[in-house]
Amino acid sequence: MGELIWNDNSLDSLSRPVLVVAFKGLFDASGSATAALEWLMEKSESENLGEIDSETFFDFTQERPLIGFDENGERVLSWPKNKIVAIKTHEDQRDILAISGIEPHLRWRTFSDLLIEIVRKSNVESVLTLGSMVGMTPHSRPLTVTGSSTNVELAKRLNLEKPSYQGPTGIVGVLHDALDSAKIPVISLRVSVPHYVPDSPNPKATRALLRRFEQVTGVTTDYEELDGPAADWQKQVDAAVASDDEITSYVERLENAIDEDENLLPSGDDLAAEFEAFLREQESE
Repeated sequence: MGELIWNDNSLDSLSRPVLVVAFKGLFDASGSATAALEWLMEKSESENLGEIDSETFFDFTQERPLIGFDENGERVLSWPKNKIVAIKTHEDQRDILAISGIEPHLRWRTFSDLLIEIVRKSNVESVLTLGSMVGMTPHSRPLTVTGSSTNVELAKRLNLEKPSYQGPTGIVGVLHDALDSAKIPVISLRVSVPHYVPDSPNPKATRALLRRFEQVTGVTTDYEELDGPAADWQKQVDAAVASDDEITSYVERLENAIDEDENLLPSGDDLAAEFEAFLREQESE
């Protein structure tokens, strides 16, 4: 049995798919990135196409399998996995092929080769990785979503940054390097999560990530439905901050720094149009 385990489901029904990747781990503060991908799966018709075998990619002393009971009361052992899911969107929009799961511990180069094999097999036209990192963004302001790409033309069209980070990296950095080498367009979208908020679910960060994803790809995400949960989260953090004068003063300094550094982006329609135009040109070439 190979490391790519496919069900009998066909990939042929996907329309102009983009591959979206998010992993629990270093690049998923507050679980915001994997929550965004799970949201996309829940809001549209999705189908499990297969998984990447976990046996050779995980250290099971770090990510242990779970034992539980099924609906019939039988004991079931569940192994950590990275599932491959097809997401059908609106008829006039691109479909999504998603890889969601846990950052592998081992054999990252082999894992990257498998991802490229998935791209080739499914005729994916581009790849987007979703991430969330702790940062200096105050909870009371819109959470910053940074987009970057090493593809010069794509970065220019979508007003993305050129990656500038140097230092230790995770599987996402390795995947980007492998995709770049394979001449596959790849974009990183990552949301900044306030570092002074405990690592708990953050619907405001998930909403921000989904909104930027929709702007770039033109794929409807229904991120507005998270307005209520995001507002509730902010109220809870407001109350916690207000109880500590030192933290209140610190947050005010962060707010002032953010307010002085406005970064205007093109409209969502403009970004999506440029993304489509870029992929059409890549296809013709």
